[in-house]
Amino acid sequence: MKKIWILALVLVMVIGMTTTGCTSTSAGENTATTTEAVTETTAAETTTEAEAATTFIFTDDLGREVELPVSIERVAPSGSLATIILYAIAPDKLVSIARQPDEAYQKYYPASYLSLPSTGQIYGKQDINLEELINLQPQVIIDLGDIKEDMAADMDAYQEQVGIPIIFIEATTATYPEAFKKLGTLLGEEAQGEAMAEFTEETMARAAAASAQITDENRLSVMFGTGESGLNCNAKGSIHCTVLEAVGVDNAIVVPEVSNKGGGNTVTMEEVISADPDVILLDVGGPYATLTEDSYWSGLRAVKDGNYYEIPSGPYNFLSNPPSINQIIGIDWLGNLLYPDLYDIDIAARIQAFYKLFWHYDLSDEEVNQLLANSTFRE
Repeated sequence: MKKIWILALVLVMVIGMTTTGCTSTSAGENTATTTEAVTETTAAETTTEAEAATTFIFTDDLGREVELPVSIERVAPSGSLATIILYAIAPDKLVSIARQPDEAYQKYYPASYLSLPSTGQIYGKQDINLEELINLQPQVIIDLGDIKEDMAADMDAYQEQVGIPIIFIEATTATYPEAFKKLGTLLGEEAQGEAMAEFTEETMARAAAASAQITDENRLSVMFGTGESGLNCNAKGSIHCTVLEAVGVDNAIVVPEVSNKGGGNTVTMEEVISADPDVILLDVGGPYATLTEDSYWSGLRAVKDGNYYEIPSGPYNFLSNPPSINQIIGIDWLGNLLYPDLYDIDIAARIQAFYKLFWHYDLSDEEVNQLLANSTFRE
């Protein structure tokens, strides 16, 4: 009986050891499996979070950090210049425009553009319609142009009012290439932005090389007059004189005050007669057609020699009004007009290429001739 009890005790111990061993192995396997599962889950969650990121922080050219959607499909401009540039970069993403183009220039735009609501502008005569902007629900409002005083505070205030991200990107002739690339990346239009930047860089490089060859002896003095009277002039350093300065001519009319407002400063006819410029450039709507009949204008050397021209305009002026992307082609036009040996280009073809790229418009040969009707060299 004692032997049976001892045998049973041994059997129980063996069974216990076997069970413990099996349990230990199973737990080890389960622990490894659980660790792998946690690692895979963490990696999956990280990937999902990265894929789910819908916004990012954009630092604008005022140094403001603004949260923007990763994918932007609805954009509102802050004003006229922003409308022009955004139309060039991404026309299908505009939800509004600053104002309707003049009837004479509406042919350059598709019906879808002309049907967009006008929302005015932050800086300028037409106050921006914040209520309309809110209703249109753009993902971002973009302001473009030159840096103005207190802009950062202005942008912050408007952003708080409308509850829509607002950013500023500096866009002047000098900064256009970088602005185009930045906008192209931001709006998913990299190829268009790069192409516009390349066109601009080519133009500016040609102008820099040409102006470096102009000596004091062959540097022309040029009057650039706007308004009905032709007597509104801008000072050297104004954004409205960008093209003149890029080409390397002298601004014939000395205006003491630099103003970036469209009208510039009004000068007297006596000041024009005293300057007696080599060349006169007048805006559409000015006195171009009547210069030879006017007793004052007709006495100027530029009028006597036929060196007066009406600046091409359509949909905007090639020199200014507003100072926009048309200044890019304005540099080629004015350079080729005044210094054809230094600007050895087919200006008609260059204008057509510009309109195709920036205005998405196929300009016919006849339309080029109309643009240049009063702005080509007279034999």
